[in-house]
Amino acid sequence: MKIGIVCYPTFGGSGVVATELGMGLAKRGHEIHFITYKQPVRLEQLSKSIHYHEVNVPEYPLFHYQPYELALSSKLVDMVRLHKIELLHVHYAIPHAYAGYMAKKMLQEEGIHIPMVTTLHGTDITLVGNHPFYKPAVTFSINKSDYVTSVSQSLKDDTLRLFDVKTPIEVVPNFIDAKKEKNQFTDCQRELMAEDDEKIITHISNFRKVKRVDDVVKIFYKTQQTINSKLIMVGEGPEVQPAKKLAHELGISDNIMFLGESNDIDKILCFSDLFLLPSEKESFGLAALEAMVNGVPVISSNTGGLPEVNKEGFSGYLSEVGNVEEMAKNAIHILSDDHRLQQFKLNAKKMALKFDTDTVIPQYEEIYNRAASNLNAKFTD
Repeated sequence: MKIGIVCYPTFGGSGVVATELGMGLAKRGHEIHFITYKQPVRLEQLSKSIHYHEVNVPEYPLFHYQPYELALSSKLVDMVRLHKIELLHVHYAIPHAYAGYMAKKMLQEEGIHIPMVTTLHGTDITLVGNHPFYKPAVTFSINKSDYVTSVSQSLKDDTLRLFDVKTPIEVVPNFIDAKKEKNQFTDCQRELMAEDDEKIITHISNFRKVKRVDDVVKIFYKTQQTINSKLIMVGEGPEVQPAKKLAHELGISDNIMFLGESNDIDKILCFSDLFLLPSEKESFGLAALEAMVNGVPVISSNTGGLPEVNKEGFSGYLSEVGNVEEMAKNAIHILSDDHRLQQFKLNAKKMALKFDTDTVIPQYEEIYNRAASNLNAKFTD
């Protein structure tokens, strides 16, 4: 099948999932066309099965804000015509589902009928989408999609609570390519980050307030009082500087490394002993899953989709949002005994395998086949 994938091309979870999905689908024989304003950061290579089409937004003095939705919908129309794309899979309700629907309507004027699958990822629903300015457009876009999926049961519940949704929502979880991660690094060069007697704790995010990065620093502060350890912070965002300031005030700056954005996530996780994700909200928790597939147990908040990924007392521990004391206590519990740590590492990997690409991608393929069949039935009856 020829599939057009629309996503944000950034380090964020939705862009990572969309890119990995496209690459996984290509391996299974599909022709994939990524359509966005920049090549996705996780898109390793282009090939006869994987194509990237850039959306250009011309700048005109008339527009205070350049109309990306207009440029995207026009580009979708052109790419469907040119490459005979059979299905659109858009990630994020706004602006992608909105632009996708407009492209569908323009194509219908030419007798071209193409189904659209919309995947909801979280921020497009719980933060941005629920804003009064956007809510009518988000509701419209969801209801005009042929099929809708969400990355967790928690996100599905939030969507049904916040919006008047008529289109059924199917839960298809985020996923990880376990085969890709397995034994990728024979020498993690752990000594570059810590001494032999130090444990390595890691946090990876976009450093927005919702990630509660200050809690990460506070948890580490309490943990390092008992466990000789280092904290690695990966990512960029508005909370980086406040986190550095807090670390300085607590006197632990020398034990924390801020690495910025990185494409070496798997290598960093290779030598990590524990992952911290005390977020205010997570629609799924892809960062936790990436840690777990690398055998890193997770200390996280008990919110959103995280309980669907991180199993209490098995792959790590869950605490109420803001309960820094308990999170630090659980971190110390895992790290204070090497035998216990190794068992949690094995359990984390085992839990992550439930979200392997070979399990999840066929669920999307089944939806694509239904969408194509229903469309054919609609126009042959």
